[in-house]
Formats: sequence, C-alpha cells, structure tokens
Amino acid sequence: MEDDSNISELLAARGIRLTRQREKILAILLQQRDHPTASEVYERAKQKMPSISLATVYNSLEALARNGLLKQVNVDRAPTRFCANLEDHSHFFCERCGAIYDVEAAAAQLGNLPPGFVVFHADVALKGLCSTCSDLNV
Repeated sequence: MEDDSNISELLAARGIRLTRQREKILAILLQQRDHPTASEVYERAKQKMPSISLATVYNSLEALARNGLLKQVNVDRAPTRFCANLEDHSHFFCERCGAIYDVEAAAAQLGNLPPGFVVFHADVALKGLCSTCSDLNV
C-alpha cells in the first residue's frame, strides 16, 4: 500500500492538482485492487470522508485516468471499473461471479496489420471461469 506522501508525489508528478479527495480515492484504489466501479469507490470513500459527493468521485476518477494513474476497465455493457495496476497486464473476467483479475499480459499477434498501421495500446480481455467458480463445475 502506498502511504499518503507517496500518493501526493504520484499526483504531483503527473501535474494533477492535489486535493484531499483525489489522494483518498487513489489510496482506496491502491489498497484494494479489485477493480471497483465508481459507485463502489464512492461507498468506500464515504466511510473515510462522509461529506464526499458521487460527482467528486466521478470527477476524480476521470482526472486520475486521464493523467495515467488509473486504467478504465470495460466489460461489455457493465459500468466502467477502475484499475490502479499500471504495469503491462491483461484482465480476466469471471462470467459466473463477476470478479476481474489482473493477469500477465497475453502476447498479441500483431503481425497481420495492414501496412502503415501503428499500435500504441492493445487491450486483451479474457473471459471464462475463475478457479473458485470452475471448481464448482466438478
């Protein structure tokens, strides 16, 4: 877990205006890396900052993602989830329990791109059953 001074440094290094709310929201995402939705972040933040608004949480998440401190994770038409793991990785989505896991980046086969195409970012999403849910099938 990052301490408050490290979080302040992370925000400052990215040129993000320091606010107590942004620091707390980033701390929440770094403490429990379970890919929460904005509503889930709001519920967690409310426990530590009862006066925080849902709009502030949304605005803070947007600013953090725009400045590269969070990744947005989208699964079909479900609400956007947020990931504080900035290492190169993919996501595994359990279709039974809905959990999202960080997994080692899958090697993308990009050899068949048309001439002149340049890849800046690739998302690899894996779907299936997590180990807990797949054990229920036996």
